[in-house]
Amino acid sequence: MSIFSRTTLLLLTLTLVFACTNRKELFVDYSNPQIVYSGRIDSSQVKGVELYWSGSSIKLNFEGESIAALIEDEKGDNYYNIIIDANDPFIFRPDTIKHYHQLASGLSKGKHTIQIFKRNEWGSGKTTFYGFQIKENAKVLPKPIRLKKKIEFYGNSITAGYAVEDLSGKDSPDSTYTNNYLSYAAITSRHFDAEYQCICTSGTGILVSWHPLTMPELYDRLVPTDSNSKWDFSLYNPDIVVVNLFQNDSWLVNMPEYEEFKVRFGTETPDDDKIIAAYQQFITNLRQKYPNAKIICSLGCMDATKEGSKWPGYIEKAVANLNDKAIYTHFMPYIEATAHPSIEDQEVMANGLISFIEENIDW
Repeated sequence: MSIFSRTTLLLLTLTLVFACTNRKELFVDYSNPQIVYSGRIDSSQVKGVELYWSGSSIKLNFEGESIAALIEDEKGDNYYNIIIDANDPFIFRPDTIKHYHQLASGLSKGKHTIQIFKRNEWGSGKTTFYGFQIKENAKVLPKPIRLKKKIEFYGNSITAGYAVEDLSGKDSPDSTYTNNYLSYAAITSRHFDAEYQCICTSGTGILVSWHPLTMPELYDRLVPTDSNSKWDFSLYNPDIVVVNLFQNDSWLVNMPEYEEFKVRFGTETPDDDKIIAAYQQFITNLRQKYPNAKIICSLGCMDATKEGSKWPGYIEKAVANLNDKAIYTHFMPYIEATAHPSIEDQEVMANGLISFIEENIDW
């Protein structure tokens, strides 16, 4: 082959490579291996992935001047934080019609990162993600490096970040005001640059909840609304597991007139031994799933930790009974308020948990 022919072939090859990696428009299917998913996300569907849980996220590195997401929401009541290149998040609300949503435009040349982070709880329904559309010099870049540390949280509305952005202090149930990104759980995870997974729902307890599901019945689900949908615990092995539960139990065990009390206990209020045993069993279940994790049994910052409360003592007794040196207790100080924790309260909780981890756990 002549030098001219070899040169022509090389130029043709380079042109084809350039055409495949720098396109005017590029669709990135949800199954693309360069997309990083975090959280319990249902990937069993044929045409997309389904997001339910608070704090679930989708992340992609790319080049291009604009990026859109092909998304469909079940109810139109879910809210997401869109984070471009570590800039301040902005709120995105997908609707019930499957179509492209423009998430960023006018981007500069070079590498960009997009993250879609679920703010609110699974009670608002699922969101189906089908892929990204990148325009102008579009290129998918290697996926973000997986973080070395992993942390997982089990909690109620406090961990969910319920009404954290309701500045009126009236605990509005509108999911606009719930933002898991500002919860102590997410703040703690970002501080340690750790992968984050959050299993939480407002009103839940260990013995009894304000609704029919308790955390022991919910904690092992992939799809929270489906009792037959089980999470594969081998897919995520956290270094640290934080449990912040019992706030709702502390109210409901004293409300014999409430329907869920009747369902769980009949007419007999559970005694101390039954309360301790229930908590102990749940932590035992987690230990069986995660034999090597450090488990932090926490509580707070609402009135279950106020002076004179028995509930921290129940947790301490359960942990003592387990006789496991890798299980700790950490109680968040009671913040006297008439509503759920504010942004500032969540930061206080995060700082306390961060300090506890730094002082007690080598990971």
